[in-house]
Amino acid sequence: MTRPIPSSVLRFMDTIEELCGEEHRSWAINFKASFANTLETTLKTYDDGTSFLLTGDIPAMWLRDSTAQLKPYLFLAKTDASMRQIIAGLVKRQFRYICIDPYANAFNEEENSKGYQADHTQMGPWIWERKYEIDSLCYPIQLAYLLYRETDCTEHFNEDFHRGIKLILDVWSTEQDHTASPYSFERDTWRKEDTLTHNGKGAPVAYTGMTWSGFRPSDDACQYGYLVPSNMFAAVVLSYLEELYTDLFKDQTIARRAHALRLAIQKGIEQHALVANSQGQTIYAYEVDGLGHYTIMDDANIPSLLAAPYLGFCAKDDPIYLATRQTILSPENPYYYQGSAASGIGSSHTPKNYIWHIALALQGLTALDQKDKADMLDLLVATDAGTHLMHEGFDVNDPSHYTREWFSWANMMFCELLLDYLGFTISP
Repeated sequence: MTRPIPSSVLRFMDTIEELCGEEHRSWAINFKASFANTLETTLKTYDDGTSFLLTGDIPAMWLRDSTAQLKPYLFLAKTDASMRQIIAGLVKRQFRYICIDPYANAFNEEENSKGYQADHTQMGPWIWERKYEIDSLCYPIQLAYLLYRETDCTEHFNEDFHRGIKLILDVWSTEQDHTASPYSFERDTWRKEDTLTHNGKGAPVAYTGMTWSGFRPSDDACQYGYLVPSNMFAAVVLSYLEELYTDLFKDQTIARRAHALRLAIQKGIEQHALVANSQGQTIYAYEVDGLGHYTIMDDANIPSLLAAPYLGFCAKDDPIYLATRQTILSPENPYYYQGSAASGIGSSHTPKNYIWHIALALQGLTALDQKDKADMLDLLVATDAGTHLMHEGFDVNDPSHYTREWFSWANMMFCELLLDYLGFTISP
């Protein structure tokens, strides 16, 4: 599946190449390969005005990944109607899927019953996988809002959008008290990260004001049910809904619901997610259960604690964030690995000593200093195993050992970092 690249995209890639200059020629080579790859190989558009994006080497669309795959094209959407239509088409399809099942994380292109149909949960023919992850609902809201804010486009605010928003608010409110939830998930597998304990309901939690998540953005199960980075992201996108439903849609009922939920989640984070690291500094925990248990760690996948300012939850120089950042970029994080080729954050989803290009790009995006961003761009290019594309995880001692040769999300995170370095920034 290869589609022609629009002329506006080609011109934009040439502009970025010129800005990189001879000094950073390698950045430009990787940018052009990655920026083109998503449009050429993962995107399908339909006569009904919707867009479908493969995640890469898995024949399904993730609500999370698909947003990240198109977000860097927002720069072009400001002036290019065809790119605006592609992004609006993705939002339409995302919310169509959310209306089918707000608990699912990945969907089929057609009603073909592909994917994990043997899982013990309420599967359906459109659903590839039904691991409930808060961020699967955050990302489509983010893209819908940014498309409107950056381009004034409103065509994606259709009936499915408004119905989907109500479903999202219902789910997040229900999952503040997970004992009342209809959701459960079990998979017959040797891999404990792919199933939930306690008859598919997950480990017990107490009320905190935060909203429960079954799985992390890595698609691995949460150890404790309140996933702090995803609750941070939820608080941010709820503020987007407050703005949209107050100023644009004039619907105070939805605006008030979003406002109340945001305040409860933020209060829950403040009261239950602040813990002490090994040096006694106050930092954010990765997961908590409201019963006194918590994890000090971070995962490469976004939302992560590292991503808090990138997602718009706090400033890059926020003291608690900086202490958290220092902690998770150290051996105190069990998924932080150091090697001869690179150091960074990996995931329970990939082998030990494998770190992720997504996390390295994010480390650059959240850096305070331009030199740190440049160093990270150099590292990303140096660890691409000669492919000019990003991967999922790679060995910190040998980048030629990597997982997923076709992983569009990682490619676009590299693009986003380079664009940010050059001054093309879309604020959260």
